[in-house]
Amino acid sequence: MIGRDDLSAAVRAGIISESQAISIMTLAVSRREEAKCLKPIEEPFKIFNGLNEIFIVVGLGILTLGWYSTSLLFIGSRGFEQIPILSFASAVFIWLLCEYFIRHRRMLAPAIILSLLWTGNASLGFSFSYAEIFMIIQQDYSSLLMPIGLTMLSLLVFWWRFALPFVMVLIALGTFSFALLLTAVQTDTPATAMNIFLLSREGPFAWVTLAVGICVFAVAMWFDMSDPYRITRRSDQGFWLHIVAAPVLTNTFALSLIEQETVVSNLLLLLVLAVISLVSVIIDRRSFLISSAGYCVALSIMVFDEFFAGGIFLGLGVFLLTFGSFWERIRCQVILLLKPVLPIKHLPPTI
Repeated sequence: MIGRDDLSAAVRAGIISESQAISIMTLAVSRREEAKCLKPIEEPFKIFNGLNEIFIVVGLGILTLGWYSTSLLFIGSRGFEQIPILSFASAVFIWLLCEYFIRHRRMLAPAIILSLLWTGNASLGFSFSYAEIFMIIQQDYSSLLMPIGLTMLSLLVFWWRFALPFVMVLIALGTFSFALLLTAVQTDTPATAMNIFLLSREGPFAWVTLAVGICVFAVAMWFDMSDPYRITRRSDQGFWLHIVAAPVLTNTFALSLIEQETVVSNLLLLLVLAVISLVSVIIDRRSFLISSAGYCVALSIMVFDEFFAGGIFLGLGVFLLTFGSFWERIRCQVILLLKPVLPIKHLPPTI
């Protein structure tokens, strides 16, 4: 831990200036105070700051409808080849709105809507510029790789400029889509959507899904472990990445085991769900636990009759209510039990 004496020594050695040393100490004190005020039970989650933001969101929706309706009427007689030009003009318009509502006003809900508009507009423009409709009709999706890749690149620029944590969801979903599409181009289109998650099926789609899910989870954990007190935007970015990683990983393991319909596979599924729930408690992220609860319900419906399934639903409901009410106490006991093998300094603090 660097203290006041260390900063003074650094100033005397010419490593940093006096103003920089004061700024560092002020930041350190403020972070410690914020960490003290942050309740351990909290998992910060906000999508709007007040009703005024909802009012702004409604206005943005109406403005967007009017903008595209007027623009499409204007270019209607000129043909669809004008859509990339419309997309570029829309991108400039959306960027200016972002500068005001995100960087200047720092509004959350309008920022999320504007990021979605930016993504949709970029996808539209790049698709009409590079995608080949006749190739897509013949189930040749190779022409879609360029639009998706360029859309992701535009999202990275958007995130670099506005540092909006929600954009991590869009980047993760874009990565997932690009990886699956690239796999489909190199091999073949999956027969059903379920093949994306079933490890037992032919083709690499489920393994690609698993690999992407693990990578998204790893990046989310990097953000989380770099800000265990959940004070900065890093924690928010980790939260949104967990929202994507949790269902992707849970779906891949759970659906692959449910498909086998054997006693062993059902027991393995319970074990996997238990491990996922344990990880959820350790990292203090409830998204994985919610995904696991959903598959417990599905497994109960498949294995038991209505009477026993209803009893399991009742028990699962009590379990979730108890977990939610005493989450931090339960987590504290788990952390104490596993403390010798956990990176405690990089995990959210307990009571």
